[in-house]
Amino acid sequence: MTDSIMSKAATMEIPINSNGDTGSLPEDDSLEQDLQQVMVSGPNLNETSIVSGGYGGTAEGIIPTSSIKGPNMHQSLSSPAVTADEVNRGVAVEKFDIVKKWGINTYKCTKQMISERFGRGSRTVDLELEAQIDVLRDTKRKYENILRLARALTNHFYSMVQTQRALGDTFSDLSQKSPELQTISSYECVCDVQDEFGYNAETQKLLCKNGETLLGAINFFVSSINTLVNKTMEDTLMTVKMYENARLEFDAYRADLEELNMGPRDAVTLTRIDTAQQQFQIHKDKYERLRSDVTIKLKFLEENKVKVMHKQLLLFHNAISAYFAGNQQQLEQTLKQFNVKLKPPGADKPSWLEEQ
Repeated sequence: MTDSIMSKAATMEIPINSNGDTGSLPEDDSLEQDLQQVMVSGPNLNETSIVSGGYGGTAEGIIPTSSIKGPNMHQSLSSPAVTADEVNRGVAVEKFDIVKKWGINTYKCTKQMISERFGRGSRTVDLELEAQIDVLRDTKRKYENILRLARALTNHFYSMVQTQRALGDTFSDLSQKSPELQTISSYECVCDVQDEFGYNAETQKLLCKNGETLLGAINFFVSSINTLVNKTMEDTLMTVKMYENARLEFDAYRADLEELNMGPRDAVTLTRIDTAQQQFQIHKDKYERLRSDVTIKLKFLEENKVKVMHKQLLLFHNAISAYFAGNQQQLEQTLKQFNVKLKPPGADKPSWLEEQ
């Protein structure tokens, strides 16, 4: 019995009956010992064959297992997962470093800000540049007030022009012959009233036309002031804000370096001093670069402001004077002089000068 098991162990299969239950095998101790000997002294699994058919099948259904590399196959399947894990781990570490640096920088800057507020910390001050920045902020507030008042003037004057237009249309309608007028007084009185309605209608229409021309000049004035205040000045103030943040960081790392230099000089402290010195130099370069940018922008802003305001104030004065003097020719000449173009009435979208 033992010899029979030894000869068939390599290809032995457990027979399956019709309902899927395994067949019964004799359960004796000798069989268990013989199977253990076969497992110990049997052939290598990499050199055996897998039988596709049943027990005693032909050789055509035999697949050599030496061509299947179990460990290598597992490695090839798991390598993309390992690579993805390494990439995710690297991204996580990079994000952690960014958050860590941001936290350290925020802590140092907050500490420096509190120290300055309570008068315990020193701050770097450029008196000349600080004075120029204060002048810029004060100028911006005053120009914002001019812009607000000019917009209010535009809205009120626009309402007046619209009222003049409606009044002129009403006068023009009444200047036409009406049956009601034939029943009162004489024919000469009727003609006189119609003529007066016509004269007033023409006057209001002329005033409306000149008012639209003046509105074009005021609108151009408002647009230019708005660009100067909310774009040019605001861009310079954004650079100023970046400069102030860089100044705060520079002072924070400077104070940190000074504190380390006042402490003991052991190996760990020297390493920290070297790192602090590098960070201090980085923020010092950033501070000096932004200070130079602010100085240049303030200079160009002052030159641009003078040019813009000289042109716009001259336009505003000439247009207002010509309109209230009733000089239509001078009013139109002023708009041509400053290249102010009114929107044609046949445009796709009605302008704010037209009736809504």
